[in-house]
Amino acid sequence: MTGELDLEERRALRRVAGLSTELTDVTEVEYRALRLERVVLVGVWTEGTAEAAVRPGRPMVLARARAEAVQVQGRRVRVRVPVLLIAADRRWIGLLPSQRVRLNGSLAPPRRAELLAAVVFVRGPPEPVGRPSALQRGAEAVRAKLRRAVERLPADQRGVLPGMVVGDTSRLDPALAEDFRTSGLAHLLVVSGANLAIIIGAVLGLCRIAGLGRLRAPPVAVLAVLAFVVVARPEPSVLRATVMGLIGLLALVTGRQRQGLPALGAAVLVLVLLDPALARSYGFVLSVLATAGLLVLAPAWRERLGRRLPGPLADAVAVAAAAQVAVAPVLVMLSGEVGVVAIAANLLAAPAVAPATLVGALAAVVALVSVPVAQLMVWPAGLAAGWICAVARVAADLPYATVPWARGGLGAVGLAAAMVVAVAVLRFRRVRLAVVAVMAGVLLAVAGLRAAAPGWPPPGWALVACAVGQGDALVLAAGPGRGVVVDAGPDPRAVDGCLGRLGVRDVPLLVLTHPHADHIDGTAGVRNGRTVRMVLVSPSAFGREARHTGGLPVRRAQAGGRWSVGELTLDVIGPAHAPVLSAADDGAAINNASVVLVARRPGFSALLSGDAEPEAQRALAPGVPPVQVFKVPHHGARAQDPAFFAAARAAVSIVSAGRDNDYGHPAPATLDLLRRHGMRVHRTDQEGDVAVVRTRGGIAVVTRG
Repeated sequence: MTGELDLEERRALRRVAGLSTELTDVTEVEYRALRLERVVLVGVWTEGTAEAAVRPGRPMVLARARAEAVQVQGRRVRVRVPVLLIAADRRWIGLLPSQRVRLNGSLAPPRRAELLAAVVFVRGPPEPVGRPSALQRGAEAVRAKLRRAVERLPADQRGVLPGMVVGDTSRLDPALAEDFRTSGLAHLLVVSGANLAIIIGAVLGLCRIAGLGRLRAPPVAVLAVLAFVVVARPEPSVLRATVMGLIGLLALVTGRQRQGLPALGAAVLVLVLLDPALARSYGFVLSVLATAGLLVLAPAWRERLGRRLPGPLADAVAVAAAAQVAVAPVLVMLSGEVGVVAIAANLLAAPAVAPATLVGALAAVVALVSVPVAQLMVWPAGLAAGWICAVARVAADLPYATVPWARGGLGAVGLAAAMVVAVAVLRFRRVRLAVVAVMAGVLLAVAGLRAAAPGWPPPGWALVACAVGQGDALVLAAGPGRGVVVDAGPDPRAVDGCLGRLGVRDVPLLVLTHPHADHIDGTAGVRNGRTVRMVLVSPSAFGREARHTGGLPVRRAQAGGRWSVGELTLDVIGPAHAPVLSAADDGAAINNASVVLVARRPGFSALLSGDAEPEAQRALAPGVPPVQVFKVPHHGARAQDPAFFAAARAAVSIVSAGRDNDYGHPAPATLDLLRRHGMRVHRTDQEGDVAVVRTRGGIAVVTRG
């Protein structure tokens, strides 16, 4: 059951568990083995996909739970405290909230999480005790039936529609989820006030048709809302929307005019009293701010826009703009980005939201009786969801869909100040004209610079580090339309786009340095529309790459081996030792089995180090030749061997990492180490695709960011 938390809450829990730093730091803080005799699960989800990892390449399942009994050193103690469970056994994924379990694990203190008693690193599978509650079993039955009903829809629609209806994003493509975030549409994947408003409106309308009066219709709506909450799971946004909706229904029953701000204030007070942890929930804060924006800003903006725009369009623009402005300071504090296309994307998606939600909810109910009928009913809802997906993808792919901004409290204050200045500018005509003139000049200057700048790829490129997020994908030029690819990153779309921009149609050699998802899961993107002639894998590979390389010739790299493609030569210098590994081995052992290459061609040389850990680096350091370019191991992780860096004697270093990744890559200590050895540092998370170009005087670096 994925998707139970929004992105920022997942990141917060990863930081609590210490997963934003090196894993060695996490294991060092484990201080006592224990057995939790009775744990009540609150929510279970996978981080990213089932192939994501605490140690890359191993499953990572997280669960929020309430510990009720703990056994330590033979002593049983009754408690009632919240804990975060981190497990590596896939059998945790199928458990439902309210399920009681027993487990063995190691206890660690949480980091910066006063309302969480402990982080538990689970050993082995769960031991269920009894069954989940009848309500949770019923809710899962509805969700499962809805998943069956959407099975025949296209992949994007199949992943998004259950998320819009009941918050179930278990089948959502992570790349599409990122597009929703970039385009400002992520709120559609979380059950919120909009969903409840649509459901309540539909139920009240049906009650009116059935002849129920003003006093008898609201109780029916209350029952529908409570049933919806059970199915959607009581997450922060769902709880906030539920309390707001019930307060509104109460106002309807009493005949008093609903007051928006008092209702919002009452909702916040009630929810925080019931669950104090909501006070620290970014998702809850964003939900409340968006509602406040609709109550405070939207009415006045709707009135002003109504003087120049048709009524429905004025309403839509005012609502989208008010919500976006209200949440912008918090979003920029968390992400360090300002969404530029969010308002337009929400306007384009808005007409499809109600049809997708209503028809999808109706199909979920019908699916309990007849799945084939529900499969027919979801087609129009799928079309509406497909339109929203198309809007998200197109908006996210636009240049400058998001603009970098300072993150943290300073960034939030700066953006708030900028919005105040913008309002002041818009209120005075002369100032407005002056600002427009200045902005026009800036745009002309930027357009001129872009026109004068060299195109992509830059002439004479020898190596390109593709910006594929938290992973590696390198391309070595091997002739017109040809490139040797070293690792494929985690996302097929990202590496496919990079190779397309480089004009690579023929891949004589694909090197998968080691079998971790952030290096091999993008292989389908390398193969998309291209000829891949040979795949080179680690000598310790244990078959995980096979699901990506079907039908291709595969060879195991051996230290001392050499591969030549035209002028390009690749010398295999590692791994120095090739132990037999399996999926049960930890991430460090698999990292140390990385294929390490020295690439050379006239006027260019590079050391490509995979994810080699310090142990492997120390073994290889005596045999490392001087090179011009150094691909920093393991995305710039903190644990590195200085002798390995010194042996490379490179002028340029490249760090391949994802923006705002949860691991803290690249580590400041590693960046300092690179600079102490005289290397210029280039980063894909800050500069986009990084190209190394051969020149008459040596090499130069050109970035696409």
